[in-house]
Amino acid sequence: MKLSLFSHEFHLNTIDGFQKIGRVVPFASSLLLIGIISLLIYHSSNNYKAMTSQQQYALTHQKQVPNHTHTGDNEECDIFKGHWIQDPNAYLYDNLSCPTLPDWKNCFKHGRKDREFVNWRWKPENCELPRFDAKAFLKIVQGKTMAFVGDSLARNHVESLLCLLSRELVPVQKGPEDEKSPTWYFPLYNFTLLKIWSPFLVKYKERIVNDNADLYLDEVDNKWAEKLPEIDYVIMSDNHWFFRKNYLYEHGNLIGCLHCGEQNLTDFEPHIALGKAFRTALGHINGCKGCKSIVTWVRTLSPGHFENGSWNAGGFCNRTRPFSEEELNVGGSYEMQLRKIQIEEVERARKEGTMAGNRFEILDITKLMFMRPDGHPNSHWHSHGVKGYNDCVHWCLPGPVDTWNDFLLAMLRKELNSTLKL
Repeated sequence: MKLSLFSHEFHLNTIDGFQKIGRVVPFASSLLLIGIISLLIYHSSNNYKAMTSQQQYALTHQKQVPNHTHTGDNEECDIFKGHWIQDPNAYLYDNLSCPTLPDWKNCFKHGRKDREFVNWRWKPENCELPRFDAKAFLKIVQGKTMAFVGDSLARNHVESLLCLLSRELVPVQKGPEDEKSPTWYFPLYNFTLLKIWSPFLVKYKERIVNDNADLYLDEVDNKWAEKLPEIDYVIMSDNHWFFRKNYLYEHGNLIGCLHCGEQNLTDFEPHIALGKAFRTALGHINGCKGCKSIVTWVRTLSPGHFENGSWNAGGFCNRTRPFSEEELNVGGSYEMQLRKIQIEEVERARKEGTMAGNRFEILDITKLMFMRPDGHPNSHWHSHGVKGYNDCVHWCLPGPVDTWNDFLLAMLRKELNSTLKL
């Protein structure tokens, strides 16, 4: 079969000395004891108030903040290693109950009849992945700004998150309408959510719109870089645009291309350019002047599932059930090689980011999404100006993509627990 594309306790001790004084001067000792206890209570209260809202939440809900990621205290559990299991209650919204669901991901509206694909959830091998809790998520990110940086699959991810969060609070859109880089605001939690269009992460100039471009692999894309000082959390992803014809530059000089086939010009493999782009982007986060300590998750490659042809050659994806691990061997695939490049760049950035207080983690979805050829729109989608193609890259809403936000919440909880231990 060929397919192309994460206990503060305040103790008040008994004061035996005051009991002796109390036998001699009962009234004075009582006043003194009351004064000291009041001072201690006031001091403890102020310490609590001085904590961030996220720390207060973790303190008062500590038993409710499980740590299920392989990078946390539970080293035996890798939440990204497991299998899909059937669950008729797997999804928390539908295409009618989500007020923010975009038309082009509304597969049921556009004629998809089978519904079994929404009745699966991810089960890690050695632990449970908690269901998404919108209120818990919003309490953790209260007062913060989160940005999804990448291409249309980053938009797909944030659209899933919006549907899940809207069960608790529907956001308001901020600023001018921007289809590619919108901003949402959750006023009750003072939480800002951004999607920043950056298909290469680095600076680029289009030669032909939506076709090929000049990529400056050592210069960061300013569309997201200029907003970095206001951002607390970054979810970064990219890969699919590196499979187009593009021209590559370093230090202002043309060094080669992708898929150009031109004489006297080195034709690089996409993983080379992808690695350089991620190194530039993550390096910029570590070198950012005036930025906060930023938590960055790199989401690994989301695979496509075209069968019997590519996207523009009649390829389709009409399966209605997940693959099992036995049915699919992706260990040596090019997509897994791209995932490996992303992980290597995160490891590099993690080492360099320690002094700056930045944290880098992997949202490792590649292999588990390889198992979900049933989750794409296929022909059940709509986009203005694009007709006659099947979509086997993006994901239906609701659908398997919602699991990415189960992972994100688990990793946010793990990050919060780690912060409290410092």
